[in-house]
Amino acid sequence: MIRLNVHGASGRLGRVIVECAKQTGKFDVTGSGRKDDVAIVASKSDVIVDVSEPDGSLAIATACVRTSKPLVIGTTGHSADQVEALYEASAATPILIAPNFSIGVNLLFWLTQRAASVLGSEFDTEIVELHHRLKKDAPSGTARRLAEVIAEARDLDYTTASRHGRKGIVGERTPTEIGIHAVRGGDVVGEHTVYFAGTGERIELTHRATNREIFANGALRAATWLLSQSAGWYDMQDALGLK
Repeated sequence: MIRLNVHGASGRLGRVIVECAKQTGKFDVTGSGRKDDVAIVASKSDVIVDVSEPDGSLAIATACVRTSKPLVIGTTGHSADQVEALYEASAATPILIAPNFSIGVNLLFWLTQRAASVLGSEFDTEIVELHHRLKKDAPSGTARRLAEVIAEARDLDYTTASRHGRKGIVGERTPTEIGIHAVRGGDVVGEHTVYFAGTGERIELTHRATNREIFANGALRAATWLLSQSAGWYDMQDALGLK
């Protein structure tokens, strides 16, 4: 049995991961949160999945470094400094960070990279993401990663190329813009569409999530894979063999 701890187990995704882990019969699963001693949590686990909040990710990462335990991070909304701190931690223990654990979404990342590389700057790129009304961060971590994938494929800087919505007289669209638009409402689990709009033709790549089990099962797959990896920085593309 794999001793799995879900850090952030009381959240929507955390609860689903715990339940799915129990159903597999492969995990001895426990849950933890901000009130728990992360040092004790890490020492009693083989692998940890963090779906808490940005500060929680840093706390559990520090504990994982001290105990040499692999860490899967599904939390989104980290600042640039927090991401850098997590990256530094990966020099001492394996860390897999993914804005979305879905197998389909990670295939969408791969398809988006290929499309952006082939189509080039002649096709304008826009991303629209739709989530439930309770989601706190915008854009979603998945939408941001899609934009980063496009920026990397076109040798652009995400920070300067991204355009988060438009209002007023903003002028003509530039060839290097990557539009990102967040829509919130109802109980939508998650939907992402990448538009590649050219002259006379348009390509749309869409992923729709209808339940949270897809994210939980992806997280468990990532945790199992990470157990056999050496210290380093990984993502779901690595775990799925897409690189």
